[in-house]
Amino acid sequence: MKKIMLLLLMSSIGLVGTLAWAGSAREDTVDRMQSSVEVLHAIMATPDKGIPEEVLTGAKCIVVVPNLIKGGFIFGGKHGRGVATCRTSEGWSAPAFISVGGGSWGLQIGIEDIDLVMLVMNDRGLQHLLSSKFALTGEGSVAAGPVGRHASAGTDWKLNTEMLTYSRSKGVFAGLTLEGAVVEQDNDSTYAIYGKHMRFRNILSGKASTPASANAFLKAVSDASHQAHAAELKEDKK
Repeated sequence: MKKIMLLLLMSSIGLVGTLAWAGSAREDTVDRMQSSVEVLHAIMATPDKGIPEEVLTGAKCIVVVPNLIKGGFIFGGKHGRGVATCRTSEGWSAPAFISVGGGSWGLQIGIEDIDLVMLVMNDRGLQHLLSSKFALTGEGSVAAGPVGRHASAGTDWKLNTEMLTYSRSKGVFAGLTLEGAVVEQDNDSTYAIYGKHMRFRNILSGKASTPASANAFLKAVSDASHQAHAAELKEDKK
């Protein structure tokens, strides 16, 4: 009898621990989506110093990683968790959750907390994102994005670049060089929000229903896209 009671007690403790972890993971993920909303609002509030309109309207996917940690001494490092959504025939997809990690060489002293925005610009970049895990490299696949109301006519991002990356630190947006980092699906956050494991590709291709907790994030993405498109049309009429 004592053994049975002990087993039941251990099972109860395990269940409570699991529920506590699930609740904490869900809360953290919801907070991350809200932080991503704030980043998107900040982008659209400073059009002259933010992401160009034609870049936003041309993006196939938007990835936001609030509070990406960069720092170290001699050896640099990057780590963060974020949320992604892609255009589908019915609008923006339900959110998929990612983690970004990786190291870099160079003299880096101190720690900087930045917001990261990645825009997928063509089908090659989209396929990389849908693969659930890929490394950011140079050679035309990822580049620091142009900043301002309009992209410079001399840039070749429309032809060669799969992804454009931006950073936001202390309210200022700038193109960010982020090579060597690895982007992959955040399984813990996925489970916390959807209650089950879901493939990255299925979520971003529009096969998943949007949870209520993600409505504010998707609205912010949609509003940013519409605002950029309207501004672009207005500029074309001049």
